[in-house]
Amino acid sequence: MARSFTVFFILAAATCAAGVCFAQTADKPAARNNDAVWVAKHQELLEKAKRGNIDLYFEGDSITRRWEATHKESWDRNFGGWKAGNFGAGGDRTQNVLYRIQNGELDGVNPKVIVLLIGTNNVGPTPPSGDDGPLVKDITKGIKAILKALREKAPRAKILLVGITPRNTDGSTALMPTINWINKRLAKLADGHRVRFLNINDQLADKDGKLYEGMTDDGLHLTNKGYQVWADAMKPILTEWLGPPQN
Repeated sequence: MARSFTVFFILAAATCAAGVCFAQTADKPAARNNDAVWVAKHQELLEKAKRGNIDLYFEGDSITRRWEATHKESWDRNFGGWKAGNFGAGGDRTQNVLYRIQNGELDGVNPKVIVLLIGTNNVGPTPPSGDDGPLVKDITKGIKAILKALREKAPRAKILLVGITPRNTDGSTALMPTINWINKRLAKLADGHRVRFLNINDQLADKDGKLYEGMTDDGLHLTNKGYQVWADAMKPILTEWLGPPQN
């Protein structure tokens, strides 16, 4: 009990690194105003939201952001037939996404579908010392809060919640039990209709969570091959919800 309390206390304490401060818990909105790149990105996404004309809204961290930013050919090939908007921001945790949603990035957009992938930066690059239960609960609570905010800002949208993808820091699968536990909890947040849960990890990695060759360059961020696995898994659902892409 003492160890669990200590882990939770450390988790709940404000974390500051490289000039970036995060909120105390995963379900409390937090800006990264000490990060000039993030501030500029938030402003860019606010302008994108104002322009509208988005039916398919992607929300997340760098895994989402990079799909359009550094793998644009894959992005255009897979989503060019839908009115897609990428609202990923590198380095974001759940609390940062929650802040962006609550501060204009979804206002008036009214997408038909929202794809959400978030949480790996809350997990971090190495396993927590001791009991990971408080971390798992905190991240689940943060993603639940994001789903609530999405429903409030876009009440008619359907949401595709994607499970946290494998993270192999320095080739290790040590984080996978924590990620798997979180994903099991996330699956329970879906109702199968308005919110669906999609776990693609068995297509990205083996049963132990070891990423297959060519899925990532760094044990986390996806390559074109990895992104295609994700796209192929989503397309039947997106087609059901949006109709076939208009190429």
